[in-house]
Amino acid sequence: MRHSFVSLLLIASLAVAVLAGCTAPQAAQPAAGQPDAGQAAPKRVVYLINGALGDNAFYDSGQAGIDALAAEYGVETRTIEANFDAGKYEPSLQAAVGYADVIFVISYGFEDQLKEIADKNPDKVFVNIDTVVENSADTITSVDFIEEESAYLAGVVAGMLTTDTSVKNINADKIVGVVGGDVDPVVSAFVFAYEKGAQSVDPEIAVETKSLGGAWDDAAKGKQAALQLYDQKADVVFQVAAAAGIGTLQAARERELYAIGVDTNQNDLEPGFVVASDIKDVGKAIQDVYKSVADGTYEPGAVLQYGLASGGVDLVTEAQVQVLPEAIVAKVDELRQQIIDGTLTVEMYDGSDVWQ
Repeated sequence: MRHSFVSLLLIASLAVAVLAGCTAPQAAQPAAGQPDAGQAAPKRVVYLINGALGDNAFYDSGQAGIDALAAEYGVETRTIEANFDAGKYEPSLQAAVGYADVIFVISYGFEDQLKEIADKNPDKVFVNIDTVVENSADTITSVDFIEEESAYLAGVVAGMLTTDTSVKNINADKIVGVVGGDVDPVVSAFVFAYEKGAQSVDPEIAVETKSLGGAWDDAAKGKQAALQLYDQKADVVFQVAAAAGIGTLQAARERELYAIGVDTNQNDLEPGFVVASDIKDVGKAIQDVYKSVADGTYEPGAVLQYGLASGGVDLVTEAQVQVLPEAIVAKVDELRQQIIDGTLTVEMYDGSDVWQ
């Protein structure tokens, strides 16, 4: 008798469950690359870089953003460094897909592999940093920095400095320089705007360039290139060369001349010789995009532009040892606001050869 009663209860419960399953509305399926709004934010994040950490610049800026995600959201993170080894690109992408739901990737040199992997994994969130990459499934979101805006300001600083012989060791020649890690479009955009900024001060200013040919992690080459520019009478050298650029800053100290850093605030790495730094805040972009993933507003396939107005790029002059005359600092502040307000339009890189 007791067993019969229990059986009846089980049958009744099963009937209720079946009925509920038939009448409950079905949840809408999220779009490709879009997390389900009814689920918690993804808890595993990968930061995949084509180079290596320790550059005190671009890659380290991104890592700071990844570390901030771990602290704020409690996400598990992994950083995969390809170390400029082409053989590691695709295995690194496969490892990222196998581990994480959200993948921030710097894809210089392996854009095609990224497109292929993203097309095969439409449920993953892929965010490409610093260039625009579009795949067939339209699921890769790209963060595009408007580096021309901050590089223009760097050029203004260099131009005003090389024409001010009241500053220690500035010579009478109107020459500035730039050391680039390679001749790719992103670095070329920096050089293009830097030249425009310098020549806005004085059209006769010459901008001498040196490319390291992809030796992004070779500080000795960065130093050698900068020393050559200083020997050509450049007063100021802008480094756009990641870890190799640290050598450029060292060369400034050795020659007792001046350098401009890149990506992070490098003004105090060689106090008194690094007069400004052109910031590219990769970490901020990473935090912003993950926030959109977490709150359900993320849009796969979008191109997100980060310029002066959004705080994605900037030129900072604050330093322990201040070299720049107040007039230069004030001019930078004035021009920055004009660019943000739209009263000054910085010319975008047009694909021209800036390495002649």
